[in-house]
Amino acid sequence: MTTTDRQIGLVPWGYIKFRVNVVANILTVMQAENVRLDPDKLGELYSQLGEAGAEDVVCRAIEELAVRLTHCERLWRQDNMVDLRKNARSLIAIAEQIGMSAMASIARDVTISIDNEDAPAVAAILFRLLRVGERSLTAVWDQQDITV
Repeated sequence: MTTTDRQIGLVPWGYIKFRVNVVANILTVMQAENVRLDPDKLGELYSQLGEAGAEDVVCRAIEELAVRLTHCERLWRQDNMVDLRKNARSLIAIAEQIGMSAMASIARDVTISIDNEDAPAVAAILFRLLRVGERSLTAVWDQQDITV
């Protein structure tokens, strides 16, 4: 960052000299988090329901999670915290059902920040949920080798 003193501005009572900061370098932060899938949970699902039944449950859960994640973002943009909380709560149950522990935990954090009426925390945690949710869905999709 560089600073210059050469900037002069006109104000109603005369001239004023002010400093201007010029950004020379822009830093881009890349968010990366490990996705945690519980293979035991998926194994349990397969042993209880059989291969066809478990794949059906996993496919439906992935589809539902994708829809609800999109809905969460829309509700946040509409500042609808009541419905956002309900939607995040439903994400917890679905994510836990198919072994997405990180996603369930972050969705739980969203509900807690809504309960605490902490708007900056809601925004930060929600967008963390969206990032991790997308990566979790991709990981389960890849692990199950699901085709469209």
